[in-house]
Amino acid sequence: MIDHEARRIHVSAVVLRHPDDGRILTVRKRGTSMFMQPGGKPEPGESAVDAAVREIREELGVALEPTAMRLLGVFEAPAANEGGYAVRGTVFTHPPVKVHAPAAEIEELRWVDPDGALADDLAPLMVTRILPALRAAAA
Repeated sequence: MIDHEARRIHVSAVVLRHPDDGRILTVRKRGTSMFMQPGGKPEPGESAVDAAVREIREELGVALEPTAMRLLGVFEAPAANEGGYAVRGTVFTHPPVKVHAPAAEIEELRWVDPDGALADDLAPLMVTRILPALRAAAA
């Protein structure tokens, strides 16, 4: 959902870890340059969890288990691909799943080591909010 008056984009996103080494999945949508957590905008009347499950199914061809979703938090940061907008993300974690290939509007997948050097093409929401929340949750 986009609130044009408040210049805010509401999304549901999921932190997916690689089953073997704990790296975090990021995606780049077609026609954009920034990588972010998979997910997207909820449809009218759709819950944040349902939106996240639907978006992951559409974008990655992976069926997540809604009861396994855990709320990491609701975070806000400058939008990665929409200048002048903020993104408010309801972010969940889910147990590791196998992801094979992008689908729908996803152009590229990249697995990121959350403890390694971070590329400069990662979305602000991930770098300034999601990764610190994951570190705090692990402490």
